[in-house]
Amino acid sequence: MKLYYTPGASSLAVHIALREGGFAFDLEKVDLREKKTESGKDFYQISAKGAVPVLQLDGGEILTECAAVLQYVADQAQDKKLAPEAGSMSRYRLAEWLNLIATELHKNYSPFFNPAMTDSGKEIFRGNLNRYYDVVERQLSQTTFLLGDAFSVADAYLFVVTRYAGFVGLDLSGWPSLLAFQERVGSRQAVRDALKFEGL
Repeated sequence: MKLYYTPGASSLAVHIALREGGFAFDLEKVDLREKKTESGKDFYQISAKGAVPVLQLDGGEILTECAAVLQYVADQAQDKKLAPEAGSMSRYRLAEWLNLIATELHKNYSPFFNPAMTDSGKEIFRGNLNRYYDVVERQLSQTTFLLGDAFSVADAYLFVVTRYAGFVGLDLSGWPSLLAFQERVGSRQAVRDALKFEGL
């Protein structure tokens, strides 16, 4: 497998999951501004979406969208239990969290990185983030990880997206359980190794 990634982007969650799963995989950095890979390829020729993560499977097939790629990786390493069993209620809970992170957290950070976004516009998205971090905080005040006591690919995604708070000036001190979660996940060996590789 080969992961096309950009340091610190959502592809970091897949990078973490691949390391947690114990996979052998290749990595190729992508310049998202230029849409070029480290080896000089036109990134649009690899994925028409022009966004990371992109996971190229051993047979050449391309898989995109962080939530989908994370579930694929988890399913290829079932012994690591990075996702609950398919068809179980817990698996649907995983899908709930992955979708919330993708659509309500990840996408509400995006406007902060748009230079055309006004300060008043940013406040709307800050309010959205505050609302959904309240939901996350309620969960993490009761459980070690999003699904309970076991780390899952949803935790990798939440950890990566929440790191964006530091870049946009979002104060996380009002969510102590979330901060403790960030420290817990950040101390995992696979996470430390992925961060180090990406220069983070």
